[in-house]
Amino acid sequence: MSRIILHLDMDAFYTSVEQRDHPEYQGKPVVVGANPRGGRGRGVVAAASYEAREFGLHSAMPIGRAYRRCPQAIYLRGNMRKYGEVSRRIMEILKGFTDLVEQISIDEAFLDVTGSIGLFGERRQLALEIRRRIREQERLSASIGIAPNKFLAKIASDLDKPDGLVEVALGHEEEFLRDLPVERLWGVGPRTADELHKLGLYKIRDIARLSLAELDERFGKHGRHLYRLARGIDDRPVQPEHEWKSLGQETTFEEDTDDPQKVRQTLLELSEAVARRLRKQELLAGGLTLKFRDEDFVTETRSMTLPDPTDDAGEIFRITLQLLSRVRSRDHKVRLLGIYGSRLQDVHAAPRQLRLFEPDEKRRRLNVSLDSIQQRFGDRAVNRATLVDRKD
Repeated sequence: MSRIILHLDMDAFYTSVEQRDHPEYQGKPVVVGANPRGGRGRGVVAAASYEAREFGLHSAMPIGRAYRRCPQAIYLRGNMRKYGEVSRRIMEILKGFTDLVEQISIDEAFLDVTGSIGLFGERRQLALEIRRRIREQERLSASIGIAPNKFLAKIASDLDKPDGLVEVALGHEEEFLRDLPVERLWGVGPRTADELHKLGLYKIRDIARLSLAELDERFGKHGRHLYRLARGIDDRPVQPEHEWKSLGQETTFEEDTDDPQKVRQTLLELSEAVARRLRKQELLAGGLTLKFRDEDFVTETRSMTLPDPTDDAGEIFRITLQLLSRVRSRDHKVRLLGIYGSRLQDVHAAPRQLRLFEPDEKRRRLNVSLDSIQQRFGDRAVNRATLVDRKD
């Protein structure tokens, strides 16, 4: 039996929450992100309101460039705790329609409503009711895509924003996709798109004309992926329990630096932040990745699979220092550093090999106690000695 999948995507979520809570912001360009510092800021845009997008602003844009394009915008650092609470309430609304809700980010979710149609009417009526309840309870708008699978629903939700509702009918998958650019396919980034363009493949219909053998020959294993998606084929089920893929933290320096002490201190701060987030989610990282961006915007990543999964900052710091030694650009000035944990495991379920000379349980109890103190009195209430003199 064909499935009925919805993809819900909140419209300009962070900035919409701010405009809702601050009526004086409504109708004005609003940006959530780093401090622009009069165009000299070093961070990026986390979210831009639709009014700000009219000036060409978008997420991941350098905040300094955003300010130069639109200095009159309202620039906010944002409140992740507030956004998280709003997100939690929205997900509870969705669970009132189906148990099969897969949250994929703070403002996005897939729903399998195949078994809910009898209770709430036909699919379009159900989607309209979801939007109505979100608007009524949270005073926010959402866009929804309806399709036989997750891939098509995700594309559909993005085609008529804001407050959009687009449906892909069963049997019309290729018709829906054919005139869209190849960049709409999952896994087609700038590099793959450039390769496709060199072959004269600009629309999804161009890929759909090729056989599986032709795509395999030109793109290897990725060819099968392109073959299936170009035909609207996606068999993945909606997974209600969110499985964390990775968890991390990164920072952009105010000024590019080649100071090894500053780099080490920053890595230690990032290690502490990642370790706290792991413990808060009751997860252990079985793998670590270091992200390094130099002064020329060249980005390198180095990863390692750990023999023992960890949520300890000292262990994360020790390993990321090893990864740093493998970065080719480490002798250049550094612009950005990031640490990400992967291969995440539930702390209560993960098998752990106790170390002979390291009191793991005692160290874990100490970490949990420090987390409690910092949660109550702030991140700097208790800190490592090497970080005491760090300036905000």
